[in-house]
Amino acid sequence: MQKRNLVGLDLNDLNYIIRNLNQPNYRAKQLFQWIYKGIYNIDEMQNIPKNIREKIKNNFEIYRLRVVKKHQDSEKTIKILFALQDNNIIESVAMKYDYGNTICISTQVGCNMGCKFCASTVDGKIRNLTAGEMIDQILKMQEIIEGRISNVVLMGSGEPLDNFTEVLKFIKLVNHPLSLNIGQRHITLSTCGIVPKIYELANYNLQINLSISLHSVNESKRKEIMPIGNKYNIRELMDACTYYINKTNRRITFEYALIKGENDTEKDAIETGKLLSGILCHVNLIPINPIKEKNYEKAHERSILLFKEKLEAFGIPTTIRKEMGSSINAACGQLRIGYLDL
Repeated sequence: MQKRNLVGLDLNDLNYIIRNLNQPNYRAKQLFQWIYKGIYNIDEMQNIPKNIREKIKNNFEIYRLRVVKKHQDSEKTIKILFALQDNNIIESVAMKYDYGNTICISTQVGCNMGCKFCASTVDGKIRNLTAGEMIDQILKMQEIIEGRISNVVLMGSGEPLDNFTEVLKFIKLVNHPLSLNIGQRHITLSTCGIVPKIYELANYNLQINLSISLHSVNESKRKEIMPIGNKYNIRELMDACTYYINKTNRRITFEYALIKGENDTEKDAIETGKLLSGILCHVNLIPINPIKEKNYEKAHERSILLFKEKLEAFGIPTTIRKEMGSSINAACGQLRIGYLDL
């Protein structure tokens, strides 16, 4: 029988284990701290007696992600292919900024959402990741870059709200002061817009940053670019966003990937500005990154700048995302589930 991995367990889980071993509660905290220091073996837990370690090893193990391949570009962007215990492959990206190190993690092996500009959806979803597999992407990346990760974005392969329970557990784990102690305001969750889950997330009243993939406010265009638009229309999505803002008092970021000839016209900009005007939000314009399965092209620079200008005329704070990692297929929309293009 396969032993249970300790990586991904929270203090409640560990308290239950310790109680069953008739040990004092403080042992659970010791276990917790060791696990999220990134150890590889239960025997590394030096302040836990050997007889207790042996009992733990009867049913549990520490399994860490395996590095399959590392690729780095000249812009201080590092992409790692990790192998999971079942040999599925995921990708994570670290970006080094002056203000700290950011990691973009995957939440699923593949993705079922089918967004047309995204390589992660090409072969669909294989399975959800566990909270342990998500947090270990951070632990392993810290080893690789020899530095602390201070910001986490859930924008890699997968739709985080389609893996709601494990993602929520991950957020609580990574935020815990005895674990990685990464503040919730340094965690960004990106979703294509699963409306019921936005309401559910709002009710937890977390302090994380919520990012919504918008990409068009025209119903037919959005449905073409993002199949989720066939299930939840723009009005339903905006109602959910308004609820989230009112519930959490947190600003939402709307991601808008600019595709030449698809959603980058002055009319598109004005329609977007009218929809978002007066909402506590920020718009992040993303020059589309190429993937070989689609012939979408990046919008012209003048179209991008005009789009920004039009949104700002409506009083909407707008930025253009700095392009990082596209040379190693590590930019937005380029992450996959295998060895392609490396």
